[in-house]
Amino acid sequence: MSEITLYDHPLSPYGQKVKIALREKGQAFEAPLPNGVGAGGAAGEFVEANPRAEVPALIDGDVKLFDSTIILEYIEDKWPEPPLLPKSPAERARVRMLEEVMDTHYEAINWGLSEVRNFKRATGALAEAIEKRAAEQVQGYFAWLERQLGEREWFNGESFGWGDIAVAPYLNGSQGLGHRVPAGTHLAAWLKRVNQRPSVAATVKDITDMLQGGGLAMNDVGELVEKGLFKREYRDHRLEWMIKVGGVEAFT
Repeated sequence: MSEITLYDHPLSPYGQKVKIALREKGQAFEAPLPNGVGAGGAAGEFVEANPRAEVPALIDGDVKLFDSTIILEYIEDKWPEPPLLPKSPAERARVRMLEEVMDTHYEAINWGLSEVRNFKRATGALAEAIEKRAAEQVQGYFAWLERQLGEREWFNGESFGWGDIAVAPYLNGSQGLGHRVPAGTHLAAWLKRVNQRPSVAATVKDITDMLQGGGLAMNDVGELVEKGLFKREYRDHRLEWMIKVGGVEAFT
C-alpha cells in the first residue's frame, strides 16, 4: 500500500500535473476520487487536507498539501532526482510563467467549453458566441505556445520537465474538445512526443479508464445541475473568463 494519497479527479488538469510528476519521480501513489468534489458535499480527510475542497490534495505521511503548484514544489524538493526544473534561475522563471498562463488563462477556456457542452450553461446564440470566442483564443494560445517552444525539443529545455508538465494536460484537454494543434508545427510534434512518454501516457489512460468504466456520465450530471441536485463550484479565473467572453448571463 502506497504511503502517498493523491485526492484527484482524472479530468482535472491540476491533478494530472501532479500525477505526471510523481510518475516521473518513480513514486507510487493511490488516487481516490473524493466524494462530493465540485458539488459542495466534500468532507473527511480530503477536506482536512484541502479546506477549499478542490483536487488535487496530497497526503504524504503527516504532510497534507493542496494547490498543484505547491504540490509540485514539494515533490521536487523531496525527490530531487530526476530534476523537473531547469538549472538556471532564468529558465526556472520561464517555465513557472508558462505554468501560470496555462493554469489561470488557458484552463478557463477548456472549462468554459465543458460548461457549455456538458452542463448546458448556455444554449443557442449565446453558446455559439462563447464557442466562437473560445476557438479564437485557443488558436491564439497555440501560436503563443509555438513561439515559447521555439526550436526546443521540450518546453523545459534539453529534457522533459516542469514546463512540459504545465502544458500537456491542457492541450490534451483541447484535443478532447475538438481543438487540435495545427499539423506540421513544432507544437504538434511536441504533443505527439510528450504523449508517448510513460508518465503522460499513464495519466491519459486514467482518463480513458474512467470514461469507459461507466458510472455517472457528463450528460447525467448536466441534468442533475439543471434540477438543482448537483451544486457547481467555480474558481474566480473561470468566472472572469466567462464574463469576458460575454457569457455572464449563463450564471445569472
